[in-house]
Amino acid sequence: MDRILKNGVFLLLITVTIVACEIKQKEDRLPILGYRDVVEKEIDGKKVIDTAYHTIPEFSLVNQDSNVVTNKTLSDKIYVADFFFTSCPSICPIMKTQMLRVYEEFKDDNSFAIVSHSIDPEYDTVALLKDYAERLGVDNSQKWMFLTGDRDEIFELGEKGYIVTTKEDEEAPGGYLHSGAFILVDKERRIRGLYDGTKADRVDQLMIDIVKLKEEYQTPDAK
Repeated sequence: MDRILKNGVFLLLITVTIVACEIKQKEDRLPILGYRDVVEKEIDGKKVIDTAYHTIPEFSLVNQDSNVVTNKTLSDKIYVADFFFTSCPSICPIMKTQMLRVYEEFKDDNSFAIVSHSIDPEYDTVALLKDYAERLGVDNSQKWMFLTGDRDEIFELGEKGYIVTTKEDEEAPGGYLHSGAFILVDKERRIRGLYDGTKADRVDQLMIDIVKLKEEYQTPDAK
């Protein structure tokens, strides 16, 4: 009897430990940011209530190699996005120095990418972005994409997609006002983190969270 009792207690402890670990793993996951809606779905013939998370909308822009970049280009990738312009006299040079750290850290990782959107596409032509990328030391346009295209589309993508400020402002340095955020996006196009791209310690945290997000996809219920 004592042996059976001890075995039962042992099995209970194992079960509690496993459950606790699963709960801890879920707590350690990065939050899903942005707007969300409660929706009704039908699963196996039953109606269930689920959450529909905000996702990055469809877009079509061009990178520094004149290649069209869309959501499909980033399919099955974790990526970091930001907004800038090459003639920016304020925070952009700092942001690009910090983003270069991220690029160097993950440049050999095929499941990761960076997308930098120009908010001054009339000036930031494909040729100019190509030169800008090369001067930064970026030699892989599949890993770090500098994007240009229709200005209204880029502004809307920033404001409604990535939920950051992107607009013309005559009083702002260089004539544009934009966020200094680095935005971490998962494989389902959901925003998982916002980081101040002008601060080294926040970019350190971003790189830690990229690894954490990659680990999340190694679990069967990542979505």
